[in-house]
Formats: sequence, C-alpha cells, structure tokens
Amino acid sequence: MMQQSYLRRTWAEIDLNALEHNFHEIRRQTDPAAALAAIVKADAYGHGAKNIAPELQRLGADWFAVSNLEEAQELRRAGIVRPVLILGYTPPERAAELAKDRITQALLSAGYAASLSREAEKAGVTVSAHLKIDTGMSRVGFFFQSPERDAGTIEEAAASCRLPGLDVNGIFMHFAVADAGKTGEEFTNGQYNAFWKMIAALKERGITFRWHHCDNSGAILCYPQTNLDMVRPGIILYGLLPDDALGGILPLQPVMALRSVVALLKTIPAGSTVSYGRTYAAEHPVTVATVPVGYADGYSRSLSSRGSVLIRGCRAPIIGRICMDQMMVDVTGIPGVCEGDTVTLVGRDGEDEITFEELARLVGTINYELVCAVSRRVPRVYLRGGSITGIEDYVQSGDC
Repeated sequence: MMQQSYLRRTWAEIDLNALEHNFHEIRRQTDPAAALAAIVKADAYGHGAKNIAPELQRLGADWFAVSNLEEAQELRRAGIVRPVLILGYTPPERAAELAKDRITQALLSAGYAASLSREAEKAGVTVSAHLKIDTGMSRVGFFFQSPERDAGTIEEAAASCRLPGLDVNGIFMHFAVADAGKTGEEFTNGQYNAFWKMIAALKERGITFRWHHCDNSGAILCYPQTNLDMVRPGIILYGLLPDDALGGILPLQPVMALRSVVALLKTIPAGSTVSYGRTYAAEHPVTVATVPVGYADGYSRSLSSRGSVLIRGCRAPIIGRICMDQMMVDVTGIPGVCEGDTVTLVGRDGEDEITFEELARLVGTINYELVCAVSRRVPRVYLRGGSITGIEDYVQSGDC
C-alpha cells in the first residue's frame, strides 16, 4: 500500500522519468517488430517490481520475465495483464497455478517437461511453455551444440514439445558473453548458430514456435541482428550497463539513487579509533559524521575505509568498518555540515556523482549485485519530475 511519507533514515529514490527514458532508448535500439520482454526478476533488480512493472506495462512492454512463480504471481496482483515468463524452476505440482494465472513456464529439461506434463494432466489444465535451449551457459535447458553431437537432445526436445498438457509456443536461449565485446564475439556467434540449428532441426520434425528469443541486455547493445521475435532487456532498463566497456552505445540514465542522513556529528581527538576492530586511527582531530546505513541495508561492508559518500556536494571518505546499521565518515574538510543533512550513497549531489559501477569496482563485484542487495528495510521512494508519486515501505506493509 502506497504511503505519503517515509522514514528519512536511509531510502532509495526511484526516478520514473529515467525508467521511461531508458525504455524508449531500448525501443529505438531494437527491431520495432520484436516484442519487448521486461526483466523484472529480483524485485525489478531491487527497484520494486510492484511499482516498476505497471510503469513498464504503461510504456508498452509486451511481456515480463521473472525468476519464479512467486514473482510472477506478484505481478498479477499488481495488475500486470501482459504475458509473464518464468525463466527458472517451478515445482511441477504447481502446474494448476501456472495455468490459472496465465503464466508461461520455461521447460528446463526433458525430465522436467515430463513431470510438468503429468501434473498438468492430473489438474486438467494446459500450461503455456517456452523451450529453453542451453547453447553454452551450462545452467538450465536442453544442452545443444550441434546436430551431429547432440542428436539425442533434438529428439528429447521434440518429444517434450508434443507432451499433453503443455502448449510449447516459444523457444529461447541465453547468451553467456554478449557483453564482452570482441573477446566474446566468436562464442556468442557460436551460441546463436547452435540455436538456429536446433530451431531448424525441430522444424524438420514438424515443430514450430510463435516466439524465438535470445537477446539479453548485452546482445541488445552489441548484436542488433539477433533481436528475433522478442528482446529481453534487464539491467539496461534500470540505466546500468552489463559491462563498463559498453558505455556510449545508449544514453542510459540511472534509475536508482541511494540516500541517507547525517545522524550525529562529533569531533574526535588525534589517536582515537573508529568502529569495530579499531582499523582506523585519527592522525589529527577529525569531525566524524555517523550515517544510519549499514550492511543490513545492503551497503557492502567491503566498502569499509574504501568507499566515500557525498555530503553538500563533497566527498566524505568512510572511516573504519561499516556496521550492520551505521557507518562513520570523515567530514573534517566539508564546511557547514549539520545533523540531518542528506548523504548521497549512490547518485548525484552537485557536480559529483557516485555510481553503482564505482562501488562495484571497489568491492570486486558487478552493479547487478549491488542494486539487488539493497534490502527491503530500505523504502523505495518513486519520483516523477522530482515529485514523490508513491512509496513502497516493505517493513510497514509487512512484505519483508
């Protein structure tokens, strides 16, 4: 339930104008005849699926894709009427729910397809499905590289498409290194060619599909020739890149900013230490600002004594270890800092900006992990034109 106020402790600002901008840029980049399946798994990459998905539906998203049944059902409760594809595993005994909620399920293997078929027949329903082909991720799907090597896989896939209780109307795969530039080109082309060989082999057996799709964010940016019937943008919808090297292809805008406040100011004398483990010792008197954010909010402990924040447009380095709920920063050189001042953890303040990519480099991970890590005790505040249009407070709503 939307609220008109939120706790100004630590919060995430979600810019719906940036989301709209990114959506239209992606549509300009892709074949207009290709449907767009918006990836909103993992709570829309931490941005709040219940609020993001309706915006994307309004903008014209043709499909949605999620990880699991719970995420798919959340979209239906949020008013999503467009087709929804589950990319991962659903227990076969939930076949009746898939059919009732008009959710399309990925077929992950011959054994999985057979189990889903049995459960669908038992429930007296037909489940919409897309056949997943594994051309090199080695994750889920029918593993296939060539007709000569994997003739048995072709027959398994064909048999799965003929099973009762299943309407297999799509076929798809996932690129492993489409975002790796020239170094990934040979492998990506090999995956794409294998995919088409499987499609051709199934067509020879009388099996065709309405939907053929393989493009993730990296492929959308780098391989426009592989758009096919549908594209599946994920991280780029949220204004982030699948790889730093892909900057400049689309003028994307970050959708999420992360902010907190100065809870307390104090000056500590030279020789004083800060936080657990006493890893930081002041070499001179230091003005310390305590900020009420920590690793329980999804702000990585690995940023201890490495990251920085923005206060009044200036960088303030983190000092000492980040705690579960709080951290300390050095504001000695920043004039006029007051308790209650806004602290920008990610986002722009004045002429400076901290990005999820910057933080990811510091801790040795990827921007995907950091946005998904923003915990559900952090309210999402939705903005349009700089004004609040809605708030998702998972703690207050009981959705944690």
